[in-house]
Amino acid sequence: MLVSTFTLLPGIFVTLPETELRKTALNSLHRRMGAKMVDFGGWDMPVEYPATGGLIAEHMAVRTGVGVFDVSHMGDITIDSTAPGGALAAVQHISMNDATKLAIGQAHYSALLYPQGTFVDDVIVHRTGDENYLLVINAGTREKDFGWVRDNVSGFKCAARDVGDSYTQFAIQGPRAAEVMAKLTDANLSAVKNYWFTHGTVCGLPNILIARTGYTGEDGFEIYVPPDAASSEMVWGRVFEAGKEFGILPCGLGARNTLRLESKMALYGHEISDTINVWEACLDRYCKMEKGDFIGRAALEKAKAAGIKRVLVGLEMVDRGIARDDYKVFNAKEHAIGYVTSGSPAPFLKKNIALAYVPPEHSEIGNTVLIEVRTQKLKAQVVPTPFYKRPKK
Repeated sequence: MLVSTFTLLPGIFVTLPETELRKTALNSLHRRMGAKMVDFGGWDMPVEYPATGGLIAEHMAVRTGVGVFDVSHMGDITIDSTAPGGALAAVQHISMNDATKLAIGQAHYSALLYPQGTFVDDVIVHRTGDENYLLVINAGTREKDFGWVRDNVSGFKCAARDVGDSYTQFAIQGPRAAEVMAKLTDANLSAVKNYWFTHGTVCGLPNILIARTGYTGEDGFEIYVPPDAASSEMVWGRVFEAGKEFGILPCGLGARNTLRLESKMALYGHEISDTINVWEACLDRYCKMEKGDFIGRAALEKAKAAGIKRVLVGLEMVDRGIARDDYKVFNAKEHAIGYVTSGSPAPFLKKNIALAYVPPEHSEIGNTVLIEVRTQKLKAQVVPTPFYKRPKK
């Protein structure tokens, strides 16, 4: 099979079958803006916009003002039922969080697990109606995730549909995001709390889903507009017009990665995967064992009883150097003990940070480890996470 290899960021390499790349409705606009484009999960996506400052400027815009991302490559799955409780029972079976706690108009973070308690993917579950749910999944795992969901809800009185191509999805993120959105919609945004959503007119388009979610650690909204190029470009232009006074910038996958790393948000294939379980990934607060049976629960019970052998920790470099993805982690005696899952400079924090898996006995805050950076072993310290928390208002 022919393959192509590309670099998303230093230390992030992806190899994919050589096929024609998929394009969002905003693809030609990104190219007209001079975006640096990369193959990401089979999609032709902007990694940064050099003409408006590049990755660091984009990252800082989201932390201090507002930035906008084209996230139309993300997957979307609906689970609907006409039988009372059918959709809820299906969602409870396939996901680890407790969907009985969701009101209509509310969303939560969750994950789909294999029977061994490891990750199919992490997801945002939205309850859109009495018997209706929307699952937002990752771009690179869209087809795999949908096949898994479809197969595992087949015994329930519901229908799963892949609706990922039904929207252009914008993520408008940053402390000024609400002020930008207020210029664009008639929806009462003050009534939409974090991880809630509503519908309203946006840029003259009716019945648009407006969710107060994101992947940056900041306040922000994700809006789902018609997927045609004319509507998508019109909304993009209106968003930038509304955000001009706040220094709004277009943002690519590079800033999306550094923002989520500062905020310790998991990335599939890095902090979570089909070989990592929930306890190791430190995502137990989203795993509701008490809700009853779900796929992976029995394996998680056994894993917890046996004790975990590794745990995800935050690292800050002490020596000068950058801990990149997959670099080896050593103890003070220079014995290999783990590996880096994600690492880069943190533009807002002005530090070099990383997430890594190490044995529990090396996970104590303040513990010193060594990172193999090329031919050197450089000191790093275990620090509290998330590295960044947005200021409380």
